[in-house]
Amino acid sequence: MSQKNPEKQPESAPVALAKTGKKKLIIIFLVSVLLLIAIASAGAWYVWNNVILHSLAVPGPSNHEQTFVVAPGAGANTIAYQLEDKGLISHVNYFRIKMRLAGEGVTLKAGEYLIPANASIDDIFAQLQAGKIIHYLVTIAEGRTSREIMGIVRDSPVLSGEIKDVPPEGSLLPESYSVTRNADRQALIARMQTDMTTLLESAWEGRDPDLPLASKEEALILASIVEKETGIAGERPQVAAVFINRLRRPMRLESDPTILYGLNGGRPLGRGLRRSEIARKTAWNTYQIDGLPPTPICNPGRDAIMAVLHPAKTKDLYFVADGSGGHVFASTYRAHLRNVAQWRKIERRRKRAKR
Repeated sequence: MSQKNPEKQPESAPVALAKTGKKKLIIIFLVSVLLLIAIASAGAWYVWNNVILHSLAVPGPSNHEQTFVVAPGAGANTIAYQLEDKGLISHVNYFRIKMRLAGEGVTLKAGEYLIPANASIDDIFAQLQAGKIIHYLVTIAEGRTSREIMGIVRDSPVLSGEIKDVPPEGSLLPESYSVTRNADRQALIARMQTDMTTLLESAWEGRDPDLPLASKEEALILASIVEKETGIAGERPQVAAVFINRLRRPMRLESDPTILYGLNGGRPLGRGLRRSEIARKTAWNTYQIDGLPPTPICNPGRDAIMAVLHPAKTKDLYFVADGSGGHVFASTYRAHLRNVAQWRKIERRRKRAKR
């Protein structure tokens, strides 16, 4: 007798419901996890943008500008603690975060900085990264002797190191030199010498033709005399012309500053020259020697050098003080004597006024 295949029996209702419930729980769980991740991400994003990054950009705690020194070789942690100690940042960790954000290749440059009041961490970091350090001016006036310049450089509080020897007279170019704190004194002297050499060589190449000067060294010597004779820039070409005309004659230069340099190295006497001093023969006294002295008598500036190499086109052979800080010039001895007489009157009036 044949049997029929029994039909498949349907699952019971409780089992089906259980499976459906598990799926819902898993979905709810996954949705909850995703929701928590989203909330955490949103919170992290909020903290990052509104707390961390904001803290890097907000004004700093210092209400006045300060100097800050980054020592050579100082690391980010050292710099961060020093900034915190000076009250320039509120917490070292924020500066560390800024350093990490900048990347491994970023360095902070050594030097002295002027940090503005209320500078943010972003501002400070940018300043240190760019190396915007403080620069100072060491100003050397025209007409100083090398010993005087040595004293100025030695006394500068922003420089460091020692100067080996007194540089040769006339080898230093008077200028205002930009330096950083603790720049080396000897290096600055070397820089002045290089600048003078460069200027003199260039100026000599472009000189007027037919000057009675055999070398750029002679031009430097004459420029030093012109520098000491007048402090008025506009007069220098005319003063230079007087000495150039005298060298062409030839006539002795008869420059008072050369007497003083031969006596004591150019230090002021605090009085006028005596006849005995004018008559005293030294290697530099151009009242007593022919031509130029053996060395410059000071370190002349750019204008004096250019005046000697491009003198005024005059026939003047004499000049004397005019009583107003300048000079009056003459091409003949007779005219010069009249100018001298006028100067003597001015001197007498001034002496009477002091009584």
